Amino acid sequence: MIDFLNSLDTAVFLFFNGLHCDFLDRFMFVFSSKFVWVPLYAALLLVLVRTFRPRVMLVYLIGLVVAICIADQTCATLIRPFVERLRPSNLANPLSQFVHVVNDYRGGRYGFPSCHAANSFAMAVFMLCLMRRHWLGWVLLVWAIVNSYSRVYLGVHYPGDLLCGAIIGSAAGFACYKVAHLFDKDYVSARERFHRLVATFHPNLVLPAGVTVRTLDITLARVVTCILLLTIVYMAANAF
Repeated sequence: MIDFLNSLDTAVFLFFNGLHCDFLDRFMFVFSSKFVWVPLYAALLLVLVRTFRPRVMLVYLIGLVVAICIADQTCATLIRPFVERLRPSNLANPLSQFVHVVNDYRGGRYGFPSCHAANSFAMAVFMLCLMRRHWLGWVLLVWAIVNSYSRVYLGVHYPGDLLCGAIIGSAAGFACYKVAHLFDKDYVSARERFHRLVATFHPNLVLPAGVTVRTLDITLARVVTCILLLTIVYMAANAF
């Protein structure tokens, strides 16, 4: 059974890893990096700061950090040294000669489970629970999925690594949210909170149809969405 699952995992990996082009090589390499998403993390911090009272905000922030730490250390410290599954791109793995790698990036030695997937899903699931199925939470979940897929594309993880990491991260995110939520005694609906105004501008724009826009409302959800889209546009522009 283990041999069958390993063969299936390898076959799926080779299929998706083989779907590549120059543009996606550059795009996925940047998408998979950590520091390019710092503006997104800052925007999510803004959401917490502007949405909750200081004490509750601190509890949710600690809960989010703890969720990511639990997911990361469960994969990196507890499971990887025990399983010792070589990354497909690792030169000690016979499969590496068939793997498409980008910029000679091969990651570390072991890859099961994926810390990238665990951390991404820990954050996405925590925020999805916090936002109570607000559309922004689903956007973050899609972001976590694409972020995980980029690891297969770059050849540093098998799909099974990502699946296991996603399960661990989702469990950590959900559990830490449940604990943190116990300290939020005045919770209101996510739609009400995440559509709160950050600022209102008065551009007095006249559109071609003759419609005048006298005010422009900036909400928390729109701030995060704009930052996410601008980051993706930045990556796409640098990938051409």
